[in-house]
Amino acid sequence: MTSSIVRPYGDTTGDGRIQVSFTLPVPFGTPAQQARAEGAAMQLAGKMGLEAAMVVHAKGMGPDYTFFIVYGRVSHLVDLSQVTVTEREFPLLSPAEVNLRIRTGLGRKLVVVGACVGTDAHTVGIDAILNVKGHSGEKGLEYYREIRVVNLGSQVAVPDLVARSAAEGADAVLVSQVVTQRDAHITNAREMSAAFRATAPQSGARNWPPLLVVGGPRFDPSMAAGLGVDKIFGKGTTPGEVASYLAYALAPDSGAAADADQEAGASA
Repeated sequence: MTSSIVRPYGDTTGDGRIQVSFTLPVPFGTPAQQARAEGAAMQLAGKMGLEAAMVVHAKGMGPDYTFFIVYGRVSHLVDLSQVTVTEREFPLLSPAEVNLRIRTGLGRKLVVVGACVGTDAHTVGIDAILNVKGHSGEKGLEYYREIRVVNLGSQVAVPDLVARSAAEGADAVLVSQVVTQRDAHITNAREMSAAFRATAPQSGARNWPPLLVVGGPRFDPSMAAGLGVDKIFGKGTTPGEVASYLAYALAPDSGAAADADQEAGASA
C-alpha cells in the first residue's frame, strides 16, 4: 500500500531538498554588496528552516534589489490524506451539448460580458476564454452558436462594467485578473461584486445580478463566497470548462431527449 506521507525530492528520493526563490531589497553591485546580499539570503533561509542551505543564484534587479534562488533541505513531511481539493461540480460538455442545453433550457442565446477591471491591462486570460481562437486546443466562447459574447477588453472601470452588463442583458459576467500586486485581484473582485449587488435591476431585466465569475492565476477556487462571486476559475482553465459551467448554472436541464449528435456536424 502506498504511504500517504511523503517528503520533498531533490537529488535522491526522500532527501527533503527544496528550491525557493525570493527578492530582497538589498543591492548587488560591488563585491562587498554581493557578499552582504548573499549573507542576507542565507539568514532568511535559516529562519525559514532550511538546513545545509546554499545560494545557487543571485542577480541584481536594478540598483537596490537582488533576486535569489536558494537550495536546501527541510525536515517537514506532507500528509496527502489531509490535502483537500475543490471538486468540479458540473459535467464537461462538448460544444454541441452546451449549445443544445442552452437552446432547450433558455430558449434564447446566453449573453456573456467579459472584461479586465481596474488597472489590469493583461487581456491574455479573458481573450483565451472568449475569443474564437481559444486556448489549449479549445475554441473560445465566441465559437458557441448559442452564446453571445461582449468582450470589453482591459482597464474597464467597475461602474462601466455594471452599466454595460445591464444594457446588454448579461446572464453572466466574466472578469479576468492577472495583475495582482498588493492583492489587487481580491480588492477588484470584492468591489465588482458589491457594485453589482448594490445596483437595482433595470426594468424588464431577465435576471439581476448576473452570474459573477472571476478567474486568474492567483485566485483560490474556495474563495468564491468570501469574495461575493458565484464561481472562481484558477490557472489552467479552458474555454470548454467555462462554457460547461455556464450551461450548467444558467440553462435548466429540460430533460430533452434530443440527440446532441445532430449538432456535432454543425458550426457550434
